[in-house]
Amino acid sequence: MKHLKLTSLLFTALLFSGLSSFAQAQKASPRNDGEGPWPQLIIRGVTLINSTGAPAMGPVDIVVEGNRITNVQAVGSPGVKINPARRPVLKAGGKELQAEGMYLLPGFIDMHGHIGGAEKGSDADYVFKLWMAHGITTIREPGSMNGIDWVLDQKAKSLRNEITAPRIFAYTVFGQGNKTPISTAEQARAWVRENAKKGADGVKFFGASPEVMFAAIDENKKLGLRSAAHHAQTDVGRWNALNSAKAGLTSLEHWYGLPEAMFKDRTVQHYSADYNYLNEQDRFGEAGTLWKQAAEPQSDRWKELISQLLALDFTLDPTFNIYEANRDLMRARTVEWHADYTMPKLWDFYSPSWNSHGSYWHSWGTEQENDWKQNYKLWMAFINEYKNRGGRVTAGSDAGFIYELFGFAYIRELELLREAGFHPLEVIKAATLSGAQALGMEKDLGSVEVGKLADFVIVEENPLKNLQVLYGTGAIQLNANNEVIRAGGVKYTIKDGIIYDAKKLLADVKEMVEKEKAKTGYKLVQPGVHQH
Repeated sequence: MKHLKLTSLLFTALLFSGLSSFAQAQKASPRNDGEGPWPQLIIRGVTLINSTGAPAMGPVDIVVEGNRITNVQAVGSPGVKINPARRPVLKAGGKELQAEGMYLLPGFIDMHGHIGGAEKGSDADYVFKLWMAHGITTIREPGSMNGIDWVLDQKAKSLRNEITAPRIFAYTVFGQGNKTPISTAEQARAWVRENAKKGADGVKFFGASPEVMFAAIDENKKLGLRSAAHHAQTDVGRWNALNSAKAGLTSLEHWYGLPEAMFKDRTVQHYSADYNYLNEQDRFGEAGTLWKQAAEPQSDRWKELISQLLALDFTLDPTFNIYEANRDLMRARTVEWHADYTMPKLWDFYSPSWNSHGSYWHSWGTEQENDWKQNYKLWMAFINEYKNRGGRVTAGSDAGFIYELFGFAYIRELELLREAGFHPLEVIKAATLSGAQALGMEKDLGSVEVGKLADFVIVEENPLKNLQVLYGTGAIQLNANNEVIRAGGVKYTIKDGIIYDAKKLLADVKEMVEKEKAKTGYKLVQPGVHQH
């Protein structure tokens, strides 16, 4: 039986009842993965790809004591035997990791990482291991859909490394836990204060009246917390991204609210006469025409919006990957990793449905995909220009919807930033340092520098040449013997100085999926093809 999912509007409404209608994901199991930390860890002879704008450099030895970087030492030149006298000395009780010929990057930060849920068959162990297997050592949970208390529990356990999981920054959907929708400024400020007391790191907004939005964002800012918004069409006509930024919002998810801030000859999106927001093909199909309704690239209105957002130190987290199925549905549903790593319930969750969020493939084809291809060109041009003028752009995935799988979707996001015009080093910055800055954690995360936390990604292939080597399934290569091989896949993910075998984590996920399929004899088939 197809699993029933809920429209986004109903989903938002249920947040006010404390998510009582949703089954929480099972919490992560006690950690039995990873080695360390050690009093001292030295990673030997690696090539460093940092996030500071510096080109790759190697060989270097990187010294970690406990969970902090204490030295980054150049130890030679490429192709020349390393002089042992130049190398940091290993102390008693220390650990050496031989990484000659490998590449090391800062740990990745996924700025839009939902921790799944029971209705998708994606419990915490499954999601966390997919993230960690792809080098993601930090996530921002924008909504805490399993409940803020649940997420804060997992955050604390991850911080103590009691579970195999990225470190977590927990944002609560505005209004979550309230018995009734918030309708006044006083109620908004009270909810924000209570959310801060619970220990949340910020607030996720979808929209509300201007009075309520301003009060909530303003109060959150006064408390020193961060914020994010997905400006839903239900409210964007009266409160767009620029309104939020001026009020003190710190980051924008996706792109909703940006075109609306650049309208010239209209005040609302050009909805067709029979448009119905609760018909998601209407919602997402017509969203594919929205960027061309706004000001043209490099026009005065376009440049002015960028200037205003830059002045407000605003962060854009585009999540290109989550809408990629809109421009190429066949690609999204046939990527190779679904067969081995997508849980049965999650695959069913993706399947077309009239009343299922993110499964709006009622009659999707050439015309909708062509609209979205043009939409991407304009959207990407804006994001690239924002970056070029000094704006902060981060990498987020929003996986678990629309045929995007945790971990794999994040690497696809890096590829799409590259398509948007980012140099590979700018892509790495978006994935690391920019995310740390957006979280207010740049003193601890985001780059390989002395004093920062020891979060690293180590891969045997050069990702600057081909970002696809970061996928768990690797990249196709032809060797000298005319044999097709798979190169890459993250080899080690290091978090807090603890070394995780990334390929083993991915193998664990594959085993989870195999066991789940074996329970019922489940076979993954494409929509419209029935199991026999």
